[in-house]
Amino acid sequence: MTPLMRILDRGSVIFLAVLAAATILIPLLNLALPETSLFHVPTYLVALFGKYVCYAILALSIDLIWGYVGILSLGHGAFFALGGYAMGMYLMRQIGTRGVYANPILPDFMVFLNWPELPVFWYGFQHLPYALLMVVLVPGALAFVFGWFAFRSRVTGVYLSIITQALTFALLLGFFRNDFGFGGNNGLTDFKDILGFNVQAQSTRASLFALSCIALAIGFLICRALVTSKFGKMLVAIRDAEPRTRFLGYRAESYKVFVFTLSACMAGVAGALYVPQVGIINPSEFSPANSIEAVIWVAVGGRGTLIGAVIGAILVNYAKTTFTSGPLAPYWLFMLGGLFVAVTLLLPRGVVGTWQWWTQKRRALAAAKTPAAPPTTQAAE
Repeated sequence: MTPLMRILDRGSVIFLAVLAAATILIPLLNLALPETSLFHVPTYLVALFGKYVCYAILALSIDLIWGYVGILSLGHGAFFALGGYAMGMYLMRQIGTRGVYANPILPDFMVFLNWPELPVFWYGFQHLPYALLMVVLVPGALAFVFGWFAFRSRVTGVYLSIITQALTFALLLGFFRNDFGFGGNNGLTDFKDILGFNVQAQSTRASLFALSCIALAIGFLICRALVTSKFGKMLVAIRDAEPRTRFLGYRAESYKVFVFTLSACMAGVAGALYVPQVGIINPSEFSPANSIEAVIWVAVGGRGTLIGAVIGAILVNYAKTTFTSGPLAPYWLFMLGGLFVAVTLLLPRGVVGTWQWWTQKRRALAAAKTPAAPPTTQAAE
């Protein structure tokens, strides 16, 4: 058996097959078929689906730490936004003289605010490899430093959740300031191209969607490899009985720091893929409400299942798109809160978790009803 097949169960294979089909078919139906065709997928839907996939990566990163380690982060939107800002800075540097003020170096908002020169932390973002490095490095470094102090101090439970929420709120306030160097309240927008390709072009949007699906598949495989290994068993042990694992001599904080940092890097990648598809990144992405909403996605889908986090993110955001464009728009937040309460009371395992529990119970009942084979007797010699 290959190492890949060892980490995949039947559900994982089906999930990856569906994801691979979407990666190929949706861009193909968008690019190859005319708009008059019944099976044509409009470009706006491709961008919308791409946004859902980015949210799914974020939900996957949260499920890794919440579902398997018990770390409830209410500030993971901060890592998502930092990855988005890193990509946004690259896209802003690509505008050049095509901006409103036609400045070849300074973005338009810096010219408007009379900045004399480009800040040092903007250097290098004209190169995509450097920007991609920052997409992973900045959220990862922040998560590592935060986790190092929080987990070594043995901050857990609701206290850790409050601290993560305070972290993202502090970043929200900082990025709102015009003198912070990231566009203030308006953020970064008016992107032109990426690697020389127009970000608004039909082919570019299809490519970004496919790239997002590939990133989701890679992230899922990484998470499956972790949780199905001995390392994953240690994570579950820390979640269920952290004092006992410490008593046995394991350094629980080291495991938690590593997984928290990896999760932040995944969230940063999700944010980087999100920005060119929606065309803007601003401080509202740091809002604590966004992080709480992402936790609800995982709870709805089923924490500790990985696939459930992806399904929950897609289902809730599809509902959000549907209900916020009609007469129920003012009541969406109440509906979201009601959904979370209903899932907590009626489906505490989430959609996928409940399905897995029901399937296992049905198999156990079927095995109990199956009559045991009579023992074989050997003839006496």
